[in-house]
Amino acid sequence: MKAYILKLSFEDITPLIWRRIVLPAGATFNRLHETIQNVTNFQSTLSPYHSFGMEIDDYFITDNEWIIEEYKGKSYAGKTVKQPERIKIDTYFEKHNYFTYNYDFGDDWRIQVVLEEIVDDYYFGYPTLLGGEGTAPPEDVGGPPGYKEFLKVFRDPTHPEYLSIIAWAEQQYYLPLDIAKVNERLKYVKYKKTEWQNIHHENYYVISDKYRGAE
Repeated sequence: MKAYILKLSFEDITPLIWRRIVLPAGATFNRLHETIQNVTNFQSTLSPYHSFGMEIDDYFITDNEWIIEEYKGKSYAGKTVKQPERIKIDTYFEKHNYFTYNYDFGDDWRIQVVLEEIVDDYYFGYPTLLGGEGTAPPEDVGGPPGYKEFLKVFRDPTHPEYLSIIAWAEQQYYLPLDIAKVNERLKYVKYKKTEWQNIHHENYYVISDKYRGAE
């Protein structure tokens, strides 16, 4: 089936933190949001601060309930507000190849989303994490500036706040990248039928696949 290979890169963080994913065509922007949350350390709680927005053409695509309600039928920053579960990525990816995902309007995380390749031999009905580098920042750390200060303490056992920061990081599920675990989670971000007839498998356990390897 048709799918998009995307590279996700955090802005304003060094060294670069990035992920490469493959997403079946036909995904909504909400599915893209779910996938980004799954391949980072963000939790996407229901807090109004933990919403996202993307400016594409004449649209501001967001799951922020206040913006959706307040600007219904009105312009927001000169753009028409669209709900992410009602609009698919395909046309916009293929037209622009690049846009910015803005998450948590308080912390103001910005992730570059770049279309690297369109493929037609991806047969799973859910996304896959193909690769990546760097531990993604935790939720509510204060954006890139706060993350920089967090790392100073997190990496210094002699700092007076070291133990409290370690405990807080555990509560925020600040974890190193584990591609196998992420890909187990991504099986639940499902929106298409898996084409098992095209996959080398035995009793639905993948034996080999160029995108998901073996189980």
